[in-house]
Amino acid sequence: MTRTALVTGGSRGVGEGVASALVDDGWTVYVTSRRGTGPDGTVAITCDHTDDDAVAEVFTRIGREAGRLDLLVNNVWAAPRGFGGFSDRFWERPIDDWDTLIGVGLRAHYVSSVHAARVMVPRGSGLIASISSFGSRAHLHSVLYGMSKAALDKMAFDMGGELDGTGVTAVSLWPGLVRTALLLSLGVDEFAGFSLRRAEDPEFVGRVIATLAADPALAEYNGHTLVTAELGAGYGITNNDGTAPDSHRGAFGGGPLYPPR
Repeated sequence: MTRTALVTGGSRGVGEGVASALVDDGWTVYVTSRRGTGPDGTVAITCDHTDDDAVAEVFTRIGREAGRLDLLVNNVWAAPRGFGGFSDRFWERPIDDWDTLIGVGLRAHYVSSVHAARVMVPRGSGLIASISSFGSRAHLHSVLYGMSKAALDKMAFDMGGELDGTGVTAVSLWPGLVRTALLLSLGVDEFAGFSLRRAEDPEFVGRVIATLAADPALAEYNGHTLVTAELGAGYGITNNDGTAPDSHRGAFGGGPLYPPR
């Protein structure tokens, strides 16, 4: 039977690339977005991830149509209102930045993970992967951005502990700089000091996730925070142009947070 995945926030950026890579790997792929759009070959569902009932209906539909869920990629994210770049300090920003960076960037991942676990645990298999960031390790963008990403890592770690023995694995993933269409449209050679030539393609992240999901040793990663560039190097995965992207581990002062070293 064809493996089934859900990629939240899968209409553009990292989510679009992940969904496309999974389609190329033979998965049945559902994606959510506010406009109900997604890359070719996917089943796109309109979903506001601040609406718990709408999220529940996504999982009900997948169960009805596919009869299984093998992979959840938590990727949905929303920028603060009036967002024009992370240039202001936390006391200069409105308090309701919390509603997007935490309400969507963290809470929505938890809600989807709950629904996914309810499907996966009875079947005894599955992978819940959350797209986090090196912002867990060092300041990146804003205080709330870092808070949300650090919480995703802890969420995966604690979920891993409670999922132990169920056959379901939870991980948090740290991509480095990703060559999204938006970033490429800027026409720059580097961003935040990192070379675009050595950055990750969105599809690279997807190929890493697909390979991780099929890894016979998947359970050994349960609860871990993992660097996608390093996973890709271990699996022999490259960018679309054949290059191997750089890990940003050193630039952010060390390795993954979980499991604690």
